[in-house]
Amino acid sequence: MAIAVVLVVLALGSVLFHFLSPWYFTPIASNWHAIDQTISITFWVTGFVFVAVGLFTAWCVVRYRHREGGRARYEPESKKLEWWLLILTAAGVAAMLAPGLLVWAKVIHVPEEAQVVEAVAQQWHWSYRLPGKDGKLGTVHPRFVTDANPFGLNPGDPNGRDDVLVASPELHLPLGKPVKLLLRSKDVLHDFTIAQLRVKMDLVPGLVTYTWFIPTRTGSFDLLCEELCGIGHYAMRGRLVVEEPAVYQAWLDRQTTVAQASARVPGNPAAGKVAYAVCAACHGANGEGNVAMNAPKLSGQGAWYLDRQLHLFKQGVRGTQDKDVYGKTMAPMAATLADDAAVANVVAYIASLPDAPAATTIRGDVDSGRRRFATCAACHGADGGGIAATNAPRLKGMSDWYMARQLKNFRDGVRGHHPQDIYGGQMALIAGMLNDDAAVGDVLAHINTLAPGNGEPR
Repeated sequence: MAIAVVLVVLALGSVLFHFLSPWYFTPIASNWHAIDQTISITFWVTGFVFVAVGLFTAWCVVRYRHREGGRARYEPESKKLEWWLLILTAAGVAAMLAPGLLVWAKVIHVPEEAQVVEAVAQQWHWSYRLPGKDGKLGTVHPRFVTDANPFGLNPGDPNGRDDVLVASPELHLPLGKPVKLLLRSKDVLHDFTIAQLRVKMDLVPGLVTYTWFIPTRTGSFDLLCEELCGIGHYAMRGRLVVEEPAVYQAWLDRQTTVAQASARVPGNPAAGKVAYAVCAACHGANGEGNVAMNAPKLSGQGAWYLDRQLHLFKQGVRGTQDKDVYGKTMAPMAATLADDAAVANVVAYIASLPDAPAATTIRGDVDSGRRRFATCAACHGADGGGIAATNAPRLKGMSDWYMARQLKNFRDGVRGHHPQDIYGGQMALIAGMLNDDAAVGDVLAHINTLAPGNGEPR
């Protein structure tokens, strides 16, 4: 009897948990209510079968329990029972599959008026491309992909000149208008998933897959990769911002087109030298860094990374956290650079400075650091030289004391938690694996063994 009671409680308790549990779907923000209905039908069918089987098992335990003198009767076949099982099982499977097929028929038929947006995935980053005023996206090909052309745009296709490029993982879309997402991967399998939209689709290397939806609620929604894509899979996050059409149009007008990016004037080192005089007081005349002034080495660092960090300081994304004492010192210095051209000039001048490796100040267990660095190498490169495509700066030959401080800042929530610091947020997740200062020291001890030139041990 005790077993029968347990089976009944398990069956009915599961039903109560389902209806009373606070954990359920996030509020829907698209037109795909049919997907929720399909899942609800599946819950009802499987829930009914689960309860029926549980109660039937409990009844069998009571009805056919051991009795003195009782005898079992062997019935190897029962056509009546087999027919009932066949019919009921077929009905249950059809009830679960048919609604899904009807929804899938809608998923693959995109409205003709849908706005086309391309989402590009790469370990571990999202970026987007939207058509310009001609309404057409230019062609792309993997052979055109470089650091300067991360989307792989065909330089000979005039339709791509007005394409809008969004290098940030944050995509904005207008409320109430259908959107067709073209999904492309540059490396491995990824998956585009926003829980509130109720649509998800794999991105397959060599193919362009697609899905569509209509945003029905303004707000900011997390984009996740739900296909295990490598060691940084859990940090591959983006954001969808749904806005009123006028607000969206204002955002779109601020984005850079291919033609604008091509016409951008490179920084002027001569002009940057004048502006760098302020920086030199702390970072050194040759950008060599100064530990006494808490100023890291700049020379040799990727220009794209320096440009981004200066803009983050100027925009208040970095250097505003109360515990970031030295970042708060840097913020007013970055503010002396009046505009993007001034930032580009300083970065260009720093790129012209001699690149001498910084003195090492940290010791640790190199073997332990080498094992831990395998995670870092996935983005920063096995030689620690940095990879622009993964938004990971150079590590080897740079100021180890500064990297130690920043790793602790990422780990301890001092840096990387501003909503606009997308890549800092990824780094904060990764830095969490360094659970103490000794682990930080071990990783940096290994980095210090990498020669500045070719990544081989010193």
